[in-house]
Amino acid sequence: MTNSLEFRSGILAQYPDVYTPEVLRALEVLAPLNQRRRERMAARTALRKRRHEHRERIAFLDPDALIPGTQIKVADARSGNFEGAVIPPDLQRQWIQGTGPATKPRSDVRSGIRNVAYALLSGADGWMFDGEDALGQVDTMSLDNHRNLKLAIARDPLFLEVAEEVTAEMNTWAQGFLGHPIIADWRQQLDFTTVIFRCRGLHLDDRHIRQDGHGFSASIADMVTFVVNNYQALQAAGRSLVLYLPKTQTAEDAACWNAFILALEAHLGLPVGTIKCYVLVEQIEQCFQLMEIRAALSPHFVGFNTGRWDYINSVSDAMAWDQAFVNPNIQAITMTYGYMRVYEDRVRRAVNTPDRHGRCALWQGGMEPNIPVGSEAGVAASMKKAVAGAEREQREGASGKWVAHWKMVHIVRPVWEKVGQANQLGRSFPALTYTPEDAAGLTLLEPAPRTIAGARDLLSVALQYGNAFLRGFQAAALKPADFFGNDDVLYLMEDMATGEIRLSILWEWIHKGASLTEADEATGCAEGEPFTLALFARLLEEEYAKLRKARNKDVHDDSKDTTLPIAKAIVRTYVQSDIKAPWYVDLLNINLGLDNLAIAEQRIARFLEAFQKDGTRITENLDF
Repeated sequence: MTNSLEFRSGILAQYPDVYTPEVLRALEVLAPLNQRRRERMAARTALRKRRHEHRERIAFLDPDALIPGTQIKVADARSGNFEGAVIPPDLQRQWIQGTGPATKPRSDVRSGIRNVAYALLSGADGWMFDGEDALGQVDTMSLDNHRNLKLAIARDPLFLEVAEEVTAEMNTWAQGFLGHPIIADWRQQLDFTTVIFRCRGLHLDDRHIRQDGHGFSASIADMVTFVVNNYQALQAAGRSLVLYLPKTQTAEDAACWNAFILALEAHLGLPVGTIKCYVLVEQIEQCFQLMEIRAALSPHFVGFNTGRWDYINSVSDAMAWDQAFVNPNIQAITMTYGYMRVYEDRVRRAVNTPDRHGRCALWQGGMEPNIPVGSEAGVAASMKKAVAGAEREQREGASGKWVAHWKMVHIVRPVWEKVGQANQLGRSFPALTYTPEDAAGLTLLEPAPRTIAGARDLLSVALQYGNAFLRGFQAAALKPADFFGNDDVLYLMEDMATGEIRLSILWEWIHKGASLTEADEATGCAEGEPFTLALFARLLEEEYAKLRKARNKDVHDDSKDTTLPIAKAIVRTYVQSDIKAPWYVDLLNINLGLDNLAIAEQRIARFLEAFQKDGTRITENLDF
């Protein structure tokens, strides 16, 4: 027991290098802020419930009001009348950022730390080491993530040994694929990439720490552990302390994060603004408060990142009450589709609005999930598409983008190399406006297909992702079962967001009676026919059967009688429930470590009963 914090049995002895005395002291200091976080999450749930019940659309804040949780006036935030952050040298050029965790499920240090070596040798300008959507939470994986990062940043001899081995493997691949090696001096290459850490969101509890019998903020746990363990080594190397903040919904959430950061800076004796942060714009409400979020996080905020799956999920969730709002096939919802186009445009306007010192912020574009592994024709087509996507974002004003695999760095980075600009800070765009038309644009639908093939894609990948998550692979290479064995269709690197949006769209189609835009011969469905619960049940069984029969490469054999049935139970219950659960991840988290379907079904029922009763989300580790 540390103050009011309780650690899972044996964990302190198992990870003394992660939970150091300095980390434990910082956790004690920040522990009281968990109450503010809990209050924010309760308020978010209550607001979501009210909007659903009253069929209430999200609105812009009153310009004369204060940003909740701050003393900053909304109008001042919108006009840039606040103290923004100085962009440090190692963030000025972030053409390509990679993303992925610093470990693998149930691996020893030597095996897991290879992930860090690939990342830091990749040639990416920055690497966002993920503690959230792409990091499995099974067993002690989150702590292995921190341990490996600490060893790598400190240039531990084991890490250097592994890095030298990985260099040879990377150069062998590059010689064959690109026709030349990509690493000349591996020691020098290790210092090229800026280390960035993505903490878990405010909505998540840590699996190893409790406070007064309740869940403790995974956000605080991650931020404290990463910063305290690494700030001295990073500063000694002249590097910045950089965080990615996920799943914020409002400026009040951002103010909560700012309080965490200020408290940690004060505890460590760091000047205010030492810790820098990007904010992922992956929730629709953020687009109603972009400048307010910048102001609430000043002077720590350096940029926004745009993405796809999480944002689509948030729009679907926010509009769950509106029977007229029905998304099409997921493949149709690109960054140039309807509400996505409006979202991206508002972000680029927000970052290029100067603060009172004339400082603008960065815009990091979206994720490239492709991996150059497949048939020659498949890889060529996918790489052409990936480069075209990067070129579009660069033209639109992004200073860089993400890739989900190190092999993609040298395929996509040349788009920005050819332009040669370090960034696009201060590029001229029209000022943000806050009209009813602006608000309507953020839920703008456009005609697009809604098909049985699209439903199969949603179901197959959602099931596979749930299964992968439960096995510890929160980052997984996936594609629909109908394309298993077809090397012309590449696997895509997916994280938690892919599961979230697929279940949201399926829920939407069923509970809003979505009409199919095409006939389907195999099911006998006609054009214009509604997507019914019975049709969903049929497709669920058919797609599940395909996964049961799939080869081990696509669906691990040892999961087919353990975690795959649990994933199916979660998918079925989530989609069939009249009341839409806010997060697929909640139902997955409470079943981590289980392979007993009966117990899992009890937990699923318990979760939905609590949520339907009063909006309570069961988020703590039930096996603590």
